[in-house]
Amino acid sequence: MVIKGKVWLFGEDIDTDQIYPGKYLPITDKEEMARHAMEGAEGGRGFISHVKAGDVLVAGKNFGCGSSREHAVVALKGIGISVVIARSFARIFRRNAVNIGMPILQFDGADNLHQGDVVEIHLATGEVVDVAHNTTYRAKTVSELEMSIMKAGGLLPFLKNTPDI
Repeated sequence: MVIKGKVWLFGEDIDTDQIYPGKYLPITDKEEMARHAMEGAEGGRGFISHVKAGDVLVAGKNFGCGSSREHAVVALKGIGISVVIARSFARIFRRNAVNIGMPILQFDGADNLHQGDVVEIHLATGEVVDVAHNTTYRAKTVSELEMSIMKAGGLLPFLKNTPDI
């Protein structure tokens, strides 16, 4: 699976309330939820009005810390983010991303990417290619099982299509 998109940079310790503010928790419509993705983070308003389907979110360490709010992943996926790349993920965000089918990569070199760069990501190998600077980096891939779940579109579709489990 190869993903190509524009980079949106965010900082470290972005919590689930910044990704999807708690005041919107009563909303159940996924399209409406997507309209609030990253609203609580610095630079979030510009993100919401300019992000395009296929774009890539890049962040520092501990992305998705805070509550176990699935809404954060649903909103990012709904707004069209194709993959989230971070130096590290909070454990519950990582699990929610896999379960909902949102591709993620752990990448120590996030500081090498710049806002607006176009990157090409090879999920299976962990290659992150900065197209503008013709530079290739290596990210840590998810496990084979997690990749299978993400490719299936999330845990429920994976379980429905895997009768031996």
